[in-house]
Amino acid sequence: MNQNHLPPFTLDGKNIIITGASSGIGKACAIECSKVGAKLLLIGRNKARLENSISLLHGSGHFYLILDLSNTNEIVEIIKLTIQDFKPIHGFIHCAGIENTIPLQFMNEKKYSDFFNINVIAGFEIAKCISKKPYYIDGLSIVFISSVMGFLGQEGKIAYSASKGALIAGAKSMAIEMVKKSIRVNTISPAIIETEMVKNMFANIPSSSIETIKKLHPMGFGKPEDIAFACIYLLSNAAKWITGTNLIVDGGYSAK
Repeated sequence: MNQNHLPPFTLDGKNIIITGASSGIGKACAIECSKVGAKLLLIGRNKARLENSISLLHGSGHFYLILDLSNTNEIVEIIKLTIQDFKPIHGFIHCAGIENTIPLQFMNEKKYSDFFNINVIAGFEIAKCISKKPYYIDGLSIVFISSVMGFLGQEGKIAYSASKGALIAGAKSMAIEMVKKSIRVNTISPAIIETEMVKNMFANIPSSSIETIKKLHPMGFGKPEDIAFACIYLLSNAAKWITGTNLIVDGGYSAK
């Protein structure tokens, strides 16, 4: 079907790449995108988890790539080889990321590099690769998963906040640069989402602390699919006039 004549909210017939697809938001994005017709290339580090993600997808033709995104020097060449049979690319979601609470006095150059390599540079390098012909099709939509910490401060989140803020700022500039190629670039900024990582974090703090954090979210904590649905919107033709935007999906966290 001609992509221009698809129903606005479907991803039917679209080829989508998702990093961080072995768990959390990335896994939810993969499952929900497959439900609305996308064919997926999932990227992650853990083979067993990627295979589990693949097993939960609807439709056929999906596959995965085991790739360490911290090694930014190898990303472009590996991606180029992988997508030879997966082009044209219609969409890309960069969900891969690391999060940790580290006070400034314990930060060092290596820790800053770790945050930026995965949270920012890896996504930008993949975007650079797929934004070249013959890999993409006009209307390519790129979505970077940022965070409300990219524009709000929190103690011990200096490196994480800096990397997520860099995603927002960089995506805006990328959007302006890519518009001449008919490529859209946006970010999504969630607050706390109930992923495995967050549940593990909550298991190690008092219940009173969890309640305090929850009160900061007027609508409660989000679910991974809440972010997946926002991604589907930005990837779909329904968002064809949206670029350079940071979509805040935080249950009211930043409105207080």
